[in-house]
Amino acid sequence: MPVVAATTSPPTPLDRPAGGAFTLIFTAIPALLRVTCGLVGAVVALAVRTPPVRVALLVPVVIALTAWSVWYAVRALRRGVGGPLVVGDVALTTSACLLLPWLVAPEVLPGEGSWLAVLASTTVINAQATAPARWSVPAGLLVTAAYAVGAADAGNPVEARTHAATLLVQTGCAAMMTAVMRRRIDRADRAFADYQRLDREAVVARTAREAERRQNRDLHDTVLATLTMIGLGAVPGPSPALRDRCTADLRTLTAPADARSAPPAGPVALDDRLRTVLARLPELPVTAALQPCTVPAEVAEALAESVAAALSNVVRHAPGTNVTLRLARVADAVVVEVADDGPGFDPATVPAHRYGLRESIRGRMTTAGGRAEVASAPGAGTRVRLEWPDVG
Repeated sequence: MPVVAATTSPPTPLDRPAGGAFTLIFTAIPALLRVTCGLVGAVVALAVRTPPVRVALLVPVVIALTAWSVWYAVRALRRGVGGPLVVGDVALTTSACLLLPWLVAPEVLPGEGSWLAVLASTTVINAQATAPARWSVPAGLLVTAAYAVGAADAGNPVEARTHAATLLVQTGCAAMMTAVMRRRIDRADRAFADYQRLDREAVVARTAREAERRQNRDLHDTVLATLTMIGLGAVPGPSPALRDRCTADLRTLTAPADARSAPPAGPVALDDRLRTVLARLPELPVTAALQPCTVPAEVAEALAESVAAALSNVVRHAPGTNVTLRLARVADAVVVEVADDGPGFDPATVPAHRYGLRESIRGRMTTAGGRAEVASAPGAGTRVRLEWPDVG
């Protein structure tokens, strides 16, 4: 049996749907927040240039921060937010905060409404959303300290304390919110991975069970059926008929599994397939009424092999009885009936381990999308009705 080597590959957004959505959202939001605050901040910064603001310093700083904001947004949306992008954002914001006495006019500094206050808040929030807590929290503390130093140097210790407290709250809240979301998302992705694993295992188990059932059906319908009929004297031996039957059995058992389970595609004349089945059992006289009928190849295979199993049961259990085979279309269904006037039996007493009715007939028809009914009683013969709904 060939062994398929397992391959490993990095997880994709399809493997981690919740994590992928989290990454997408917490990349787009920081990018848009950074570019929006950067552009608006540039306009506000240049609007108030009263001393001690140094225009010669303010203009290049605003140009650098604006260019950085645009680059940050483009880079984040294209490749995500990595460590270097977070480090660069924190470094530039920290430097700007330390230069606060020469970048922000005293009249707009109080009330945490200056453009540098907004820049600092944006940076600490973005850092918590895009970096692990072990790096983002120290980054938030660094920006907070730089702003407090800059505001104090600008002669406004109240603003230094007030907005420093705001930055600390923003750092803590954003860090906790992000940590909780990451844990929840990781849990959701683990649950999804477990579901996928269980689903794959179920598919493998179902495939293995179907392969086992197919193998058991093949054994039951070929070698075991032939040996049983030989033991009952239903097949004379040695004879050309026995040789032909053994050859057909051997061909079925040695054929590749995919060749047996995948008959040629396209419509097949079911009446011709049933005549082929009758030719495989020359020892059994059958009165046949076969209406011309075309069905898909896999359906024809299931119906024909189910009929073969039913006729083999007649040879084994009711030799010498009158047997009829009928094929017809009834309403929107294709119906095949095999009936005999033999001794009959009670279907409820058939042991569960017997494959004749359960797998070779009912199981095969269920796999093809049809159904099988077996009507029998002691002394009343047996009728096997195979039905496939022709929805086309």
